[in-house]
Amino acid sequence: MKGLIFDLDGVIADTAHLHYKAWCKIGTQWDFNLSIAQNEQLKGVSRKDSIIKIANWAGKRFSEAELDAFALEKNENYLSYCETLGTKDILPGVYEFIKSSIDAGLKLAVGSASKNAKIILEKLEILDLFSIVVDGNMVQNSKPDPEVFLKGAETLNLAPNSCIVFEDSQAGILAANNAGMISVGVGQEDLNNCTLKIENFKGLTPKQLITQLSNSDHK
Repeated sequence: MKGLIFDLDGVIADTAHLHYKAWCKIGTQWDFNLSIAQNEQLKGVSRKDSIIKIANWAGKRFSEAELDAFALEKNENYLSYCETLGTKDILPGVYEFIKSSIDAGLKLAVGSASKNAKIILEKLEILDLFSIVVDGNMVQNSKPDPEVFLKGAETLNLAPNSCIVFEDSQAGILAANNAGMISVGVGQEDLNNCTLKIENFKGLTPKQLITQLSNSDHK
């Protein structure tokens, strides 16, 4: 284990409710109520692919230009909701785990579909803890395509199989597996095909992580 790659939403900070609020505001214009279950399916999915999914669920047909405009509007709504984000919104144990990982000499990156990743990390005051942030502005393909994680490993100058990915979405777990990396599912009990599942980062250290991985049924 030489590198750690973190998804952002749902792993470092829980902003899913803000995405949901922003998507619901778009759905209201279409007389469509986006369900929480449907919002879960948007985790790890790019903004453009998300708006296409929602339009399909709503039974709406739009031009590419209209879809792009709706996606832009959603992002503006989301960023307005993010104005109050701060260190208080970092999920339990994450900051301590990141610091202990740095102290252990590990290289850290963020691999996120979000084009706002750096903005969010700045608001959380932890941007400078990561060697690289690979976000939706830097990749062509959405998860479960492994591009975002492979680019992270390449930038860290590490082999994919020496990296561990922390993800809270099924698409992200598949992307990590497709990249040939170790996948750690965070939070959700229903995540499949990950090397290891953890409830959260509270009390976790790099040494404990290695021990848990060595004892995992999916190693």
